[in-house]
This record gives sequence, C-alpha cells and structure tokens, in this order.
Amino acid sequence: MPNNSYSGSAEDDELIDAVLAASRALVAVAARSLNELEEDVTLVQYRVLVELAARGPQFVADLADILGVIPSTATRMCDRLLTKGLITRKRSTSDRRLVKVSLTQSGRNLISQVTQKRREELSEILSRISPLEREPVLNALRTFADAAGTVPEQEWSLGWRLSAGPREESKSQ
Repeated sequence: MPNNSYSGSAEDDELIDAVLAASRALVAVAARSLNELEEDVTLVQYRVLVELAARGPQFVADLADILGVIPSTATRMCDRLLTKGLITRKRSTSDRRLVKVSLTQSGRNLISQVTQKRREELSEILSRISPLEREPVLNALRTFADAAGTVPEQEWSLGWRLSAGPREESKSQ
C-alpha cells in the first residue's frame, strides 16, 4: 500500500517543485498542440474527446462524473462539441432524459492530429536528454502515471474499451 502522507520534508518539496515544473512544460505542449488546429477546441473540450476515446460512448451524466463537473456543465461542453461536429448525441429510446454521446470520425481525427503534434514536440524535447538519463526519466514518468491512475495513450488511442460507464455496468448486472 502506497504511503499517502506528505511529510513536508525538503526532499518532498523538491520533488513537488520538479513535478510542477514538468507539469507546466507539459501543459504548454498540450496548449500549443491545440492552438495549431483549424478547429477551436479548448483543453477542457479536448479532455471530453479523450475520455470518449478512452471509454467509448457515454451518457452525459456519466461523463459529468468522469470529468468531475455537474451534468449541466457537461451538457454545455457536449453542445459545443456537437456544433463543431466532433461528437454525436443520441437520446435513449427507453428514457428520453438519458443522452449518450460518442466521437465522430472528425473527433477521432482531431485526437490523432493533436497526438501527432504532441509526439513531434515531445520528441524534440526528449532529444535534448542524454541517452544515459533517458531510462531513469522513462521509469519516473511511468511510475508517476501509474500513481496518478492515468490510462496509457496506446490503450485509448487504439480504441480499446477500458471500462463501461456506471449506467451501463448497472444495466448489465
């Protein structure tokens, strides 16, 4: 079981500062990859697209839970993505209050385009790291991603279904 306590030590502060610096650099890469798109998509909207790519079609209420927002906020985000042609929306035939959203081919293409731009910029950044330092960086990043509970890109980008949404799980039981 991981140690979840923050000791407040100088080592912890140094580690947190390093992660914050890396985080700023990664957010800058993410922002630049979206700024170059023809389509005007925000980081938050892009996150919706990534969650749909990772999890498959979702009910808006479940998507709100995943994103940590209230359902009306998720609905507004989805409305904007629908207008841009990046998602589709379908009402449940059994309960018209339930709305399921999914990626369109344009949405998938946008994710591929953004991912390619990020890969290119990250490749340039990583080329500045000496070969001797690469393996420790790789191990540290994998450990961090595992601790954060993130889904490896190769899994969601291949379209694998990682988990059903809460409503689907309850229906299948």
